[in-house]
Amino acid sequence: MNNRKLLSKLMFRLLTAQVLLVAVGAVNGIVSSFFASNYIGVDAMSAVGLYSPINMLFQAISTMIMGGSVILCGKYMGQNKQKEVQNVFSLNLLLSTIISLLFVLLFIVFGIWDLTGFLSSDETVRPIFNQYLLGQSIGILPLMLGRQLPSFLAMENKDKRTLTASIVYVIVNVVLNYLFVVVLGMGAFGLALASSIGMWIFLAIQAEYYVFGKSHLKMFTKKIDWHDTVKIITVGFPGAASNAYETIRGLIVNYLIVAFVGSVGLSAFAAADNLLRIFWSIPFGMIAVSRIMMSISIGEEDRQTLADVMRVMFRRFVPLMCCISALLIICAVPLTNIFYHDPSEPVYMMTVWGLRILPICMPFSIVCMHFVCYGQASGKQFLVHLLSLLAGVVCVAGFTALLIRFLGMNSVYIANVMNGVVCVLVIICYSIIKRKSFPKNVEQLMVIPDDFGVAEDERMDISIKNMDEVVSISEQIQSFCLSRGIDERRSYLAGLSMEEMAGNIVDHGFTKDKKKNHSVDVRVVHKNDDVILRLKDDCVPFNPIEREKMTSNTDDVMKNIGLRIVLKTANDVQYQNIMGLNVLTIRI
Repeated sequence: MNNRKLLSKLMFRLLTAQVLLVAVGAVNGIVSSFFASNYIGVDAMSAVGLYSPINMLFQAISTMIMGGSVILCGKYMGQNKQKEVQNVFSLNLLLSTIISLLFVLLFIVFGIWDLTGFLSSDETVRPIFNQYLLGQSIGILPLMLGRQLPSFLAMENKDKRTLTASIVYVIVNVVLNYLFVVVLGMGAFGLALASSIGMWIFLAIQAEYYVFGKSHLKMFTKKIDWHDTVKIITVGFPGAASNAYETIRGLIVNYLIVAFVGSVGLSAFAAADNLLRIFWSIPFGMIAVSRIMMSISIGEEDRQTLADVMRVMFRRFVPLMCCISALLIICAVPLTNIFYHDPSEPVYMMTVWGLRILPICMPFSIVCMHFVCYGQASGKQFLVHLLSLLAGVVCVAGFTALLIRFLGMNSVYIANVMNGVVCVLVIICYSIIKRKSFPKNVEQLMVIPDDFGVAEDERMDISIKNMDEVVSISEQIQSFCLSRGIDERRSYLAGLSMEEMAGNIVDHGFTKDKKKNHSVDVRVVHKNDDVILRLKDDCVPFNPIEREKMTSNTDDVMKNIGLRIVLKTANDVQYQNIMGLNVLTIRI
């Protein structure tokens, strides 16, 4: 329970920056649409619309590289493989840079030589689109890299930097759009240029930490092992595939709306969808946080924390999203008035019903996205591809095709909700088929292999909040070790080591900042005849290994004597700071 509270607190702390990062794209789309429609004209809006599939392609590639890299890094961090973490980070940036430069070249060639006829045959729109494409080419590199760094910054507990970068980007984008489009009259090129310059500033704020800060990860290393490239693509591909499925779904649904409802249906759907994209940033931010935690848990083979991530999702994220969805439904009419004002027009009520029905699918989507992410990290590729295919295209397009003759525009909205219900049922059925019984708890629903991690009788978990609890921990650990058949010497050393290290954290770490309610999450594991001690706390960063090196040459032989004894008697001691948590692992 205490481990879950610490995990929940950490996940919600990381959530704000991740949500705002995703919301930046939605806000940028609204800003661009506003200036295009009000100050340039309808043709400029068409150019923005033509660019949408290209932007989806960037999102797919970015998701693939980012998702694969974060999952791999999380696993390596859980295994204390720091060189591998650095290698994946460097590969991520290098791949993003190479792909970005290729697209920059294509954009320049297509824009200057008017090779965009395959996207639009309209002789009025195409020149505007070409100018828009040239303006966007300036921002491709920072766009790709800027989407990669937030997850790595979160791993180094620097998510506030992403928060700052996101806020600055939105402000810069609005100001530059006004300057370039309204004041200077630069048209579609100025529209795209404003966004591109904003992305360079967004990237600079994030990258400054890696260039001048004391970052653990360095932006590039001289020696790069390319073998992890295949792993990055393989692990991250399902996430990119879902974007491709969504593109196909969009084409099918748009065709059905035009055929059975008319263009008025497209206008209503676009209004509801664009507005809800801001709120969709919340589920996407949630999954960005959970992806990191799941990957680290799998790397550590930490069965409890892996399941606790899902428990936090069910007990915290889903109820929160239900409340937000309810608020959206209640406010459907005033939100519709942002776009349309005449209730007698068909588009008005179509939009109202979109805002009343579509939010219902959000809580279901949180569950589906978490299981897709878990499947990616744990190698359950069949489940990942099945859910991605169902959620991406089959359910929404299929239910819309079946219902649109009878329900009109509401069929599209209902299809999205039914999609969520079907995906949750598929997750339950997958568990039933794999385990041959109905899941009774989260671990069974996740189908966590029986040999993953350690059984309950092979581990002991304790949460320490004060020095009184530290005093009793040595005896508890000794008793546990002796009950597992471990010799008296190692049992004694395990208890002594944990008491010493936990005591240092409570005595010094709890008083180094202004936070209250600190705790130390202690775990003792007996596996393969090893006694593994792990301490995890949310105090200020403190590396006991580096501290021992700094004081080893002192004349005071009693200084840090307890720490020295632990480091000399243990077979191995590893320290990491993961997302603001000190993680110390000791093998006896």
